Amino acid sequence: MKGPENQHDERALIEAAQQDPSRFAELYEIHFERVYAYVARRVGERSATEELTSHVFQQALANLGKFKWRGAPFAAWLFRIAANAIADRANRLGREAVRESSLQPLNSSASEATKTGLDVDLEQIETVSSVYRLVDQLPWDQRHVIRLRFAEEKTIREIAQQLSRSEGAIKQLQFRALQTLRARLS
Repeated sequence: MKGPENQHDERALIEAAQQDPSRFAELYEIHFERVYAYVARRVGERSATEELTSHVFQQALANLGKFKWRGAPFAAWLFRIAANAIADRANRLGREAVRESSLQPLNSSASEATKTGLDVDLEQIETVSSVYRLVDQLPWDQRHVIRLRFAEEKTIREIAQQLSRSEGAIKQLQFRALQTLRARLS
């Protein structure tokens, strides 16, 4: 399905869906492929991609009444929901992997290489999980810039345009956020 011609059309579709949830189907049709591709690039597994994409649209429909038009494309809101869902999934998988590994004792005949590989995997999972938790603790604007920059792989210019700020302001927010994350990871 072809997307809205301009922001005014998209805003009208959103307002119609807020009044009548059955109209959300139009927004779903317009944005499904982009959200699916966004999730697929980050998750890789087809079943997980389908599950997360479904979750994104369920969350969007459930929270549509809270959506406030600020001039940014509706897709940006959907991508933020997707980024949060992907982060939640990574945290959950990390916790499950740690829990499972602590419940299963290593086979005493396992080679040292296998033990070392398992240790490295667990360390990576723990580090990624820590980073996600730390990003969630950043101030909203820094957290938003980090997610747009690294989760959505947007350029500084794209983020500046989306947030209606200068490129210098975005670079400063990114710098402060990364500085905070480095300090907290040390």
